Amino acid sequence: MPSRRVGREQALQVLYSVAVGSRDAGDALTEIVGDAPEPEYRSFVKELVFGTLDYADEADRIVGPLLEGWTIERLPTIDRLLLRMGAFELRKHPETPAAVAINEAVELAKRFSTEDSGKFVNGVLNAVAHAKA
Repeated sequence: MPSRRVGREQALQVLYSVAVGSRDAGDALTEIVGDAPEPEYRSFVKELVFGTLDYADEADRIVGPLLEGWTIERLPTIDRLLLRMGAFELRKHPETPAAVAINEAVELAKRFSTEDSGKFVNGVLNAVAHAKA
């Protein structure tokens, strides 16, 4: 079974496809994840994608005040998506340790976004993790 790290990466790919390519989330999920034989893995990716999409407004409300001089709309797309996905996972999946959710988002930011994105995502998601729900 692919790791949760790979699942988060695939969820990010689906979210990016939806945000930039105006793709249907279900179609993008099927294309990127395929017919993964492990229902638990596919369910994890699907939950991250649709949970993040459904939670986006709430995530923006939580993250917005933490951006210090930025607005959520001005962020690079990958950073915005990672902050939304991270906030969703931190707030709606308490079984996932906060350090794991944050570290995974930071690693994806380092890999797929700007040179400074890892530090930025780390700082914002740490603040989300320590803020009252």
